[in-house]
Amino acid sequence: MQLRFSLSVLIFLMLFATSVNATQSTITESEGRACMGDDKSRKQTEQAAFSDAKRRAVEFATTYIKSETEVKNFALEKDLLSAYANAEVKIIQELEESWFKDASLGDCYKVKIKAEVIPDTKAIEAIASASPAALDDPTAPLKVTAWTDKKEYKEGEKVKIYIKGNKPFFARVLYKDAREEMIQLLPNPYRKDNYFNGGTMYEIPTGNDKFDLEVSPPFGEENIIVYASTSPLGEISTEAQGGVYQVKTKIKDIGVKTRGIKIQEKTGEGLNAAPDKPKASEFFEDTMKVKTRK
Repeated sequence: MQLRFSLSVLIFLMLFATSVNATQSTITESEGRACMGDDKSRKQTEQAAFSDAKRRAVEFATTYIKSETEVKNFALEKDLLSAYANAEVKIIQELEESWFKDASLGDCYKVKIKAEVIPDTKAIEAIASASPAALDDPTAPLKVTAWTDKKEYKEGEKVKIYIKGNKPFFARVLYKDAREEMIQLLPNPYRKDNYFNGGTMYEIPTGNDKFDLEVSPPFGEENIIVYASTSPLGEISTEAQGGVYQVKTKIKDIGVKTRGIKIQEKTGEGLNAAPDKPKASEFFEDTMKVKTRK
């Protein structure tokens, strides 16, 4: 089945598509606690607990990144740890919260959150520029590169997209047209598997895909949004429309719901995993601009 879109492209950062805002991050869960004592109100205590949870999230993410970066990449590891030292923390979800009595400290508050730890963007960009080999290094943080066969497309032309990650990843690829309508290209009704091997180049559309990416009106600047993670992505609401899915989730909620990932232990760890080793997942997002014309 052929679909006509006013543009099309796919997944993340690179050759012919223009990246607008690529974000590399780590998603983890953490707990925070604080007690009232003589100097805090209930509200201040709650705020202190959230601050503690955010601090611990950065510590967990830093430990995770360090454990995933091999000694042979010492310079990269050092730069990454520096980037995470100035990380921004966004709370994705408040998982648990409650007040409790501590025998010695009195009224205390605890909270558990799912948080996204975003390292210093400029530092990450500097690392990528200085270490281009990291794009193919499976010990570096998750990075997915996407490119198209042309820079600009005319009406009637078909777009081919190619993607490649430095390690195994799950991905969701969305296309937003000039009308602000969202279509999900991957996964789709005929290609439900959204898992990709690292170091392998993939072409879209191909294989089981039942659509072509053929340029049609309206023309201009279009957006392709790509989400990727080392764990399965959170669900969004979609409805089958031919060979693709129409996105029903509100645009402002897509990013948050997608970040509701199912954090997994690495294969082979299970019961043998160290009890203090943080569970975390690497996350990557990019929005690209592509041009079409009559």
